[in-house]
Amino acid sequence: MKKNILFLLTACIVLSCGTKTKRPEQRSKFMKGFSTYYNTLFNAKDALNTEFETRDKAHKDNFYAPYIPILTYEDQPLGSDLGQSEAFAENSRKMAEVNQPAKNNSGRSAQNGPPGMPPGMQGNVTPNGNNPDDQNQTGNKGATALEISEAKALKAINKYSVIKNGEEKNKKIFDAYMILAQSRIYQNKSAEALDALNYVFTHMKDDKRVPLARIYEGLAYSQLKSYHKAQDVFAKLKGEDISKTYEKLLSIYYSESLLDAGKKEEAVKELDHAFEVNTNRKLKSRIAYLKGQVYENLGQNDQARESFMAAYKYANDFEFEVKSQIAVAKTFNGKGDYTGAKKYLEDISKKGTYGSRKNEFYYALGLMANKAGKRDEAQDFFKKSLKEKVSDPQIRGLDYYEIGKDYLDKNDYIAAGTYYDSALAAMTYEPSKVLLQDQSVYIKKISKNYYLIKKNDSILSLAKMSEAEKTDFFTKHIAKLKAKEEKEELERKRAERAKGFDTGDYSANSIFANSSNSFEDFGVATKGFYFSNTGTVSKGSSSFKQVWGDRALADNWRYSKKMTSIEDMKNEALGVTSAPNPRRFEPKYYIEQIPTDATKLAELKKDRDTASLGLGVMYQNYFTNTPLATKTLYDLVDVKPEEKVMLQALYEIFAMNYQKNPQAAERAKQILLTDYPYSSYAEFARNPKSNTFVKSSEDVENEYKRAYALYEGEKFVESKDIIDQTIQKYPKDALIPKLYLLNAFNSGKSSGKEVMILQLEQIALNYSKTPEGVKAKEMLNYLKSDLAFQATDNKGNSLPPQQPNTQNNNIGIPPNPSGNFSGQPSTNMNNPNQQNQQLPKKQQPTTIQEVKGPTAPPKTQ
Repeated sequence: MKKNILFLLTACIVLSCGTKTKRPEQRSKFMKGFSTYYNTLFNAKDALNTEFETRDKAHKDNFYAPYIPILTYEDQPLGSDLGQSEAFAENSRKMAEVNQPAKNNSGRSAQNGPPGMPPGMQGNVTPNGNNPDDQNQTGNKGATALEISEAKALKAINKYSVIKNGEEKNKKIFDAYMILAQSRIYQNKSAEALDALNYVFTHMKDDKRVPLARIYEGLAYSQLKSYHKAQDVFAKLKGEDISKTYEKLLSIYYSESLLDAGKKEEAVKELDHAFEVNTNRKLKSRIAYLKGQVYENLGQNDQARESFMAAYKYANDFEFEVKSQIAVAKTFNGKGDYTGAKKYLEDISKKGTYGSRKNEFYYALGLMANKAGKRDEAQDFFKKSLKEKVSDPQIRGLDYYEIGKDYLDKNDYIAAGTYYDSALAAMTYEPSKVLLQDQSVYIKKISKNYYLIKKNDSILSLAKMSEAEKTDFFTKHIAKLKAKEEKEELERKRAERAKGFDTGDYSANSIFANSSNSFEDFGVATKGFYFSNTGTVSKGSSSFKQVWGDRALADNWRYSKKMTSIEDMKNEALGVTSAPNPRRFEPKYYIEQIPTDATKLAELKKDRDTASLGLGVMYQNYFTNTPLATKTLYDLVDVKPEEKVMLQALYEIFAMNYQKNPQAAERAKQILLTDYPYSSYAEFARNPKSNTFVKSSEDVENEYKRAYALYEGEKFVESKDIIDQTIQKYPKDALIPKLYLLNAFNSGKSSGKEVMILQLEQIALNYSKTPEGVKAKEMLNYLKSDLAFQATDNKGNSLPPQQPNTQNNNIGIPPNPSGNFSGQPSTNMNNPNQQNQQLPKKQQPTTIQEVKGPTAPPKTQ
């Protein structure tokens, strides 16, 4: 027995000492995997980890965007792990020093990747295992961490992939492809990432980690905005039995993909699932916050409030805690316990580090007060927020916006515009700035009309007063002016006394300069009293003026300059001079400036009415404030403006109200039908949904002007030629009936009464519902009878009889018909320049000049 055992031991020793060289391809799969990880793949993973660490340090959530991302870069998955692996990070630091470049011992041609690798993934590998452009692609000079990670992953695949019967035998290659896909996704190379993932689905389809590759596939499709494909991938995975780790990641990417596709309700359901399966406090907090944003976007404030409270509960980040509290305040519906919520936020703003965010908590309190209907209290909170140290510039901009919005609601447009400008200067979130920029421009346009109306109304009201009433009015004004100037003089003297009160000696030799309790000048090498150094005082004064400008020594000095400038701007808009006049205490000084000329007063009223029309239209077009627009325009109608302004105002009132508020539109409709029955505005009021109205072009309007000018010059043939050419070229233009009517007058002058009658009959037949058709019928009645024609205006009032022109068969055509392109049809039946005024184009006048418009045929729709 002993001999047999000794023989076997000897045989084993001999066999074990024997050397046999294995070919590279015969190396074990274990050694292949080991070499893959501890050589190139390790470097790829380390580079990706470094990139995520760098991005995470630079990451700052934008709480003003519609949605925040759930995963920060700290939480991005590496390989098959969700989140960065601390063990890997520590191991990477240790191994980086000992890791050596691997030699090319794969046993395959060094020039090609593994069989079946997608095009573009086969790297040109040199015999030493490195890419020929290693300096740019892997190493180290000029390449980003993601590019290094991508290159190293490709290198690992080229060197260590083991393909047998179409299957990848080296399990570590899966990690290489995950790193490759991630590095490409985060370089926005999603299509190339899909190429890499397709290799996994082809050659590693039985690997248990394939669901992770499917998750990345859905993420890549989402990045390409192919949401349908992405959601197909995610939905299929949800129906499979996958690991908890993959389920966590799937729920996050799936919910974000649904949000990107605009499927908010479905996204909320998936976010609920993500909140349940993810146990990490940070992720739960971010998921809850995102869910709150979605609910808020859906208008479900109660659910949003609960989600934001959950976000605060799980938050492990100070910034996130503060923003969650503000989000909770924003969803306050005004019906809850305002006093309790207010006390809670005021108390928390005084605790510890929360005190550094007082400005943000005051902003939140202002929002809550607004929701509770306490507008004055809300404005106080916003102003308190502005006084605190700035922790978030966007919040400061929003404070200015809320104050400006309050002024806007009070029709104080100059103050609103000033605060909106301050908001634009402070805000950092670009989409908010773009929207606010538009509103700021609109406010300035409205302001111009609004203050012109106020100024002209004041002048017209004063012009109607008797001399005694004027004297009494300005006597009261002078008394207020004296009181104001006395108060300002008193404040000025107090400021001067306060400035000259301190006469202490602060020179370098003074005892105050060396006092340890004095203000020290830290801007120089040798410390001394701040105010004894003229250089630092000058620098400080300059810096102060750059930030605050000139300020008087008074309470609330931060706002005194701004409020003064706003007052000056208002006075300037109202035509009140800021420079004191020696005669400012004499009533006659003001009375002398009131115009008495009727023409001047009429011009002032015309400007006032035109500005009022523009103001009403702007209220509707810029702010969709239909009630205010309607009231403004009805006020205009009540002061009886000229006809073209009256018609446009009535049309605007009817057009903006007839569907949503028929009662508000009814009065405008009745005025149109009663006072202007033959106008196109009345036709529109009768049938607002008619699609028979068409638009006139500028070219046709110009041609009509030319034809009419030739008619006035008694060049009837030339005028007729232009009309015929225009009708042939633009057969469907809105001015066609008008051209035909002018042509009938041309025929009457050149060919006689009989030809004119034939043409008028054709117009009356073809265009019976237009003003031209109606007037053609009336002209026919006149031409076919022996009765004298009685001209009337739009309201049916008789006009004085005119002396007929006996030339050319005594056709009753005035020798000098007046043109009317001002916006309303003429009703003089003898006037060939009667336009076919269809439904006027929806105008958006922005200034007084734009409201007036050129004297041309109106645009129609």
